[in-house]
Amino acid sequence: MSNIEHTTIGHVYIPTTSIDDAVSWYEDNLGLILGDRFYDRGSLIAILKFFTNSKIAIILVETKDQKPLNINRNDRLFPVLSIYSKDIEKSHAYMVDHGIKVTSITTQGDNEAKYFYFYDLDGNLLEIAWSIWDPNF
Repeated sequence: MSNIEHTTIGHVYIPTTSIDDAVSWYEDNLGLILGDRFYDRGSLIAILKFFTNSKIAIILVETKDQKPLNINRNDRLFPVLSIYSKDIEKSHAYMVDHGIKVTSITTQGDNEAKYFYFYDLDGNLLEIAWSIWDPNF
């Protein structure tokens, strides 16, 4: 085991082709709060959090490259980020009602965990999940 102390995940980078549109989309559809927005290493970035003192941030990075994030897992697309939901059915219904491309809800075990995938406006594949083991935020 390493003697270096790591404490938590700090942030996740997500590419976007339009920082303004992406910030609005993440605020409107996921309830994220814009913390800051500035130029960094040649492009705009925006720092979003679920609540003001959240330790984990989503950082949108504006790029000209239109290459959505996903993982190819056994020839199937797999998301790069999972977001906990207290009410997954409500989250799913909201996204369906607002025309967001989503999969159906998948249940695992004896109703111990549920998840569905969705795409943001740039085609990044993300996940909403719920389980009996989720931390209580």
